[in-house]
Parts: sequence; structure tokens; C-alpha cells
Amino acid sequence: MSDERDIDGGAPREYCGLFGIYGHPEAVHKTYYGLYSLQHRGQESAGICSTNGSNLLAHRSMGQVGEIFTSDVLDSLKNPVAIGHVRYSTTGSSSIQNAQPLLFNYAAGPLAIAHNGNLVNNGQLRREFEARGSIFQTTTDSETIMHLLAQPWDGPEDERYIRALRQLRGAFSLLILTQKKMYAIRDRHAFRPLCIGSLDGTPVVASESCALDIVGAKYVRDVKAGEVVEFSEKGERSFFFPEKPETPAHCIFEHVYFARPDSRVFGENVHGVRMKLGRALAKEHPVTADIVVPIPDSGNDAALGFSHASGIPLDYGFVRNHYVGRTFIQPTQGARISGVGLKLNVIAEVVKDKRVVIVDDSVIRGTTSRGRVRLLRQAGAKEIHMRISCPPIAHPCFYGIDFPSPEELIASRLNVEEIRRHLDLDSLGFLSLEGLLSSVSEPKENYCTACYDGRYRVPVTEKFEKMQHERG
Repeated sequence: MSDERDIDGGAPREYCGLFGIYGHPEAVHKTYYGLYSLQHRGQESAGICSTNGSNLLAHRSMGQVGEIFTSDVLDSLKNPVAIGHVRYSTTGSSSIQNAQPLLFNYAAGPLAIAHNGNLVNNGQLRREFEARGSIFQTTTDSETIMHLLAQPWDGPEDERYIRALRQLRGAFSLLILTQKKMYAIRDRHAFRPLCIGSLDGTPVVASESCALDIVGAKYVRDVKAGEVVEFSEKGERSFFFPEKPETPAHCIFEHVYFARPDSRVFGENVHGVRMKLGRALAKEHPVTADIVVPIPDSGNDAALGFSHASGIPLDYGFVRNHYVGRTFIQPTQGARISGVGLKLNVIAEVVKDKRVVIVDDSVIRGTTSRGRVRLLRQAGAKEIHMRISCPPIAHPCFYGIDFPSPEELIASRLNVEEIRRHLDLDSLGFLSLEGLLSSVSEPKENYCTACYDGRYRVPVTEKFEKMQHERG
């Protein structure tokens, strides 16, 4: 997405990465490597929790995976079962108290939870618990799930989970660790990805299949919508919590931008989907130009598809500094601004006196795109055309992507021609919603497109604010 959210302030909402492994002597080290490959999903904090069948051990800290987990820390957690989490905050502040996995003790014993997603009814549930005297230790919506699971219950353990999960609304992919079991759970609409792999018979769970690859595990399947998969000494089994089956609502922005191109998400390779997006974009918005220039790294695959379909050669007019992180998922506006200026630089010799087509994945507020165009003009580009591999984002997301309020989204205020003039472009084209949906394999009703068309699969009944539970 280039860096639209880098300085525009629209970073993904509780956009996190999960990894878990059950029954391997190097479970903790495997989790470390799995989280490393999921670092793009969150750079604020990371944590690992493990169990030996009796006790849960956890280490969480602010920062990135390679900084947090030294060899001594990993050795101190050594156990055959582990779950891990990388976090970008969307509900609650960026602080150590909100770092995950969250670890609690309740009547049934210790429990750790790692969450990717956003609960749209968290405010209501939290107020109900607080009215009954419950005390919250964090300001993240993930803790609400723990309170639901901790309610008194004398029935079968499956029913405890079913009762709790049925009360949740919104997006949640979860890993839950108890003393002897690991659970992988996906919400009834399967908004966020979660897949299961096998490492020589050892079950592995991850947000994206790239994390399976790094530990040598083979992809087996996705966790299904509304499914609870239990891993224990008895093996793997699953059950479903929704009262009735629901139509999936996979976040299509995973394919547009967020997932790694080498990952398999929602059943298909991300690189392949982005190539299709680029080809569809070239057909919908043809242009006469000399070179196609991707905004690295998220525009690379769509630009390649655009180049193939249009016959316009691809060249790299921007160079990315790979030692600058994905700054759009840094938590503060100041951090985003300071990072973006270091991230990309123009190769003047590539673009000078050329008609350039920039291919990017999205435009949020427009600030960063405008800056990129200005750099190209200064480098001597003769014409600048921009092609975006998704429709205009005109609506906020409440299911896990931190797109800002409508007032801050440029596409909610300006039409395409007005955006073109604002960005100082010779032409501008967005992929249509039909073109986007034709590039993925599942039926179109299986994808959430609310950020484009405002059709929210799960109703949002109260205003969401990231810091709504912060006090003081």
C-alpha cells in the first residue's frame, strides 16, 4: 500500500500475527521463527507463552521479535507446547499491559490468549462485566474474551467455549493455551486468516502459511468459519460454536495488501491474486506510457501483472530502504512521519523524461502518494499516471483494519477526478470492485468489502474509538 498509512495515520486495527505449535521439543524456538516471519503483521510488541502440562510460562515485551527473544529468554520458556503473538494496537494503547499473549488465572486454571481481529460489541460486553464488579487489567478487547471464558460453568468444556464465543461479534482469530491443550478458533465469518499445518505430524497453527514454511511445516487447511480446533495429547478434534452456519466474510484487503505474497490466504496464493489484480487494472485503465513503476514492496506483484497485460516494461523507479520497518503499522503519527521519509527514494535515471505508470495498492488520505508524485516530478518524469489495485477506500473498517474515519479518507470526500488533481497526476485509475472480486477464487459473497462499499456484514451499533477504555 505504499506508505499511505505510514504518515496518513491509518494503520491496521489489532492487525496481529499468531503462531502456535503443539507437542514439539523445540516448540518455543519454532514459535520464535514463526513470529519472525509474521513480523509484518505487527511491530509494537511480541510475546510467547508455553506450557509443560502443569505451568504456563510467558515472556512479552515491547519491540520486535529479534530484539525481544534472546537465546536466554527462549531457553527459559522451553516447553513442548507454545503460542506466540506479534501486535499492532487497535483497541487499547501501545503498552506492555496490552502485549500478548495475555496470561490469566481463573477457577479452571491458567489460560493464555492471543487475538487477531476486532470485536464490535466489546464496549457493551465490557460495561456489563464492569457493572457486575469485574476488574480489567488491560484496555484491549482481547481481555473480554477471557472474562467470558472465566464465567462459572459446571458443564462440558466444549460448552464453556461455545457459550462464550457465541456472545462475540466481529472479527477474531484466536489461539488459546491452557495447561494441557491448545485451541485455534476463528469467528463465524472468518474475517481474519488462520491456517493449520503439519511438521512431521506435529500440528502448527499460523495466521499465514509463510510462517509454516519457515519452520518446515506443510500447509494442511484453514481453520473453518466458526470452528474451534482443540489440540491435546489425544490428538486433534474440532467443533463449531455458531447456532447456524454463516456466510464467510474474508477480508479482501489481506490479498490487496496485508499478507505476504508468499503466503496462502483464504485458500490461494497472495502473489497470484495480486498478479491478477494488476492484469485486471491494465484492462480497466489502459494508458500509453514508457515504464511501469511499482511502489515497493506491496505494489510489486500488481505492477508485474499490469506490465504483463499492458506490454509496458517494468522498471524500479523507487528503491526501498529495507532497514526501515513497515512504518504504517507504527502506533503514533510522529513515528510514521519520521519513518516514511527514510523508506523510499527515486532513481532519477530510471524516470527522467519518461511517461511513468505508478502501481500501488491503495490511497488512504493521499498525503504520501502526493509526496511520491512530487519526488517523481522533481526527478524529471515527463508524465505520471497512477493505477491503484483496489477500489477507492471510502469507509472505515471495524473488523481489524485501522482505516480512519470517513472525514479522513480522501475517497469519502473527493471523487476520482478531484483526487487526481489533488495528487497532481496526469491520470488516475482505481480497480473496480467487480475487477477486484473477479481476481479471487471464492464466490464474491464470501469476502468483506465494507471499506469500499460500506456494506458491513456485522452491524456496528456503537462508535469505536481506539482509546475508549483508557483512563487517566
